This record gives sequence, structure tokens and C-alpha cells, in this order.
Amino acid sequence: MTSAATTHEHPQGLAHHFRDLAHQKDTTGFGMWVFIAQEVMFFGGLFLAYAIYRSSYPDVFAAASHHLSVPLGAFNTAVLICSSLTMALAVHAAAVGNRRKIVAFLLLTVVLGSVFLGVKVVEYKEKYDHHLIPGAKFSGDSLHLEGDRARQAQIYYSLYFAMTGLHALHMIIGIPIILWIAARAQRGEFTTEYNGPVEITGLYWHFVDIIWIFLFPLLYLIA
Repeated sequence: MTSAATTHEHPQGLAHHFRDLAHQKDTTGFGMWVFIAQEVMFFGGLFLAYAIYRSSYPDVFAAASHHLSVPLGAFNTAVLICSSLTMALAVHAAAVGNRRKIVAFLLLTVVLGSVFLGVKVVEYKEKYDHHLIPGAKFSGDSLHLEGDRARQAQIYYSLYFAMTGLHALHMIIGIPIILWIAARAQRGEFTTEYNGPVEITGLYWHFVDIIWIFLFPLLYLIA
């Protein structure tokens, strides 16, 4: 009797400072939305800076953007859209209590995220080979830009590396978290009643994907 009562009062996954699982899920969900809101403001500042400088140096920014690989950017966009799908399927699997599918879809999400990061390494390497890393060794030769126009191109690539690098950092942080959630799922920690960590992780990953949906056309397509 005592054991059964304890199990009823303290269901699996319920932290001691929450009334029940519904209260815990609502609170953690609200916390994630607050985090996403401040991240939107953070990225928003970078988007605003890009808009201001692009309006100031439209020709230089266009020349610099033409040096980006649209096929690689489009491929990475497709990869991230697929990763959002696998994450959504993992959240659904958690809601219905299918442990094997939770793990499988989370691991697929990790694979797709790793592919995205691998492509970014290829792109960054290409910028390094053409001396397009802002700094003392920056060269506008591959852009056919000289003098002040070459210096203005550094602004574009500074924003490019800041925005895509920060986005990649969010993915680098997210992948170990997803692996940790997958490990917990493998141990059977999530049920139809308790699956909030999977859903919260999904919100984070969808946010990261949405940021890229804005970065891709802004940096690669708008000339």
C-alpha cells in the first residue's frame, strides 16, 4: 500500500518542486520559449546589422555573396528540413510511448545535424583557401575587389562567419543534448505521461532550423 501510494504521488520523471507532470511540462515549456525569445533578439541584432551594412554597400555585398556556394547552401537547407522532420517524429513517438522510434529518430536527427556541420566545414575551408577570413590576411582578389571595396567585403564576411558560426554553435550544443535524450529514451525513462524533455529538445532544434531558413536566402540568394 505504501509503495503504491508513493508511486502515485511521485510519478516517474516528476521533480520534487512541481505539483504534477502537467505543471512541470508547462513550466519547462515556458522556460524554453523564454530562452527562444531572447535568442531571437540576439540573432535579430545580427540581422539588423546585416541589413544596415548591406544597404550601405550593396554592390560589395552582392559580389561577396556570389562567392558562396548556393548548391551547398541549398543542400544544407534540405538536410535541416529533414532533421526537423525526424525530430518531430521523435516527439510524436515519445507522446505515444514508442521507445525504439524515439531513439531511432533522435539518432537520425544527430546524423543529419552532423552532415550539416560537415558541409559547413567544407565551406569554411573554401573561404580560408581563398583568403576570405576577415583579418590581416584577407584578400579581395577572388572577389575582384580592391582598396576600400575589399575592406567593405570584410564586413560581409565578418557578419557571415558571425551568423553562420553562431548558428553552428547552437547545433554543436544541441547534438550532445539530443544524444543524452536518446540515451535516456533507451533506458526507458520516457512514457506517454512523461516525455517533456523530448518535446523541449524538439523546440530547441526547430528554432535552430528556422534560423537557418532565414540565413540561407539572406546570405546566399539575395544579391
